Amino acid sequence: MDSTGNACWGLTRVKHRWLDLGGMKVFYREAGRVGAPVLLLPHGYPCSSYEFRELMPLLADRWHLLAPDFPGSGYTDTPDGFRYTFDGFADFLDAFLERLGVQRFALYLHDFGSQIGLRLAIRHPRRVAALVIQNGDIYEDALGPKYAGLQEYWRNPSEGNRQKIADAVSEEGFREEFLNEVRPEIAERISPDLWKLHWSLMDDRRRAIAVDVIARLSENVAWFPRYQQYLRDYQPPALIVWGPQDGYMPEESARAFLRDLPKAELHLLDGGHWLLETHLDQVASLMRDFLGRVHAA
Repeated sequence: MDSTGNACWGLTRVKHRWLDLGGMKVFYREAGRVGAPVLLLPHGYPCSSYEFRELMPLLADRWHLLAPDFPGSGYTDTPDGFRYTFDGFADFLDAFLERLGVQRFALYLHDFGSQIGLRLAIRHPRRVAALVIQNGDIYEDALGPKYAGLQEYWRNPSEGNRQKIADAVSEEGFREEFLNEVRPEIAERISPDLWKLHWSLMDDRRRAIAVDVIARLSENVAWFPRYQQYLRDYQPPALIVWGPQDGYMPEESARAFLRDLPKAELHLLDGGHWLLETHLDQVASLMRDFLGRVHAA
């Protein structure tokens, strides 16, 4: 709101921007005032910054929100020389923040964006003001049953098991990722635009990259103890907002964070993996309250 009590519409509208990062054309969404406390929004798989399109206007009156598309995702380029690994994606976030002159920031940790964001936090622990953790897994003993196929590949990385991963990188596979075991009345809130849009942005190269990233997730699991150590050592203020109807990351995955962040605020909502599609108002309200206490001007 401005001094007259009117909404600052120009700030709360999401802007769609491009920048050149070492010759790579990067797309990102931005909302809020430059100079306000920053909230960085790394997206999950198989999505893009599109997942934050409705959250951003609800927070932009007080925070500066930045949501880039990772290389090989959304509208960002798919350059040949990029390292399509979790370290490579963390390098990208680091360079993105440097280019925009961002020093201190809160992080939204969701899906594989959670592990990428945590690698960034491990590099710059004093720059992280707070964490919002939403269905992002870093505890191997709390993984859900939908991980069974991946775990089978990790035990036996045969061509046949890799082909099962490749078969899931499809429009129907994307649909399954977005619906992901939520009850039918919750699933009705999840737009088919999510899998239709993101599948339309795939080509053979992007599909091969996605298969490789998924196949190598065992290397990321080996990092889980490092993520946990970071949380124990630095105790960043944390809000855990979780949808337990998630075949990959059930309620146990949320509660596991309390082992290392005993002061974290935990909220279990009646939803699944994509809460910003199904429980947006509740998530935004919890975030406004939390960030208003720990990361506000």
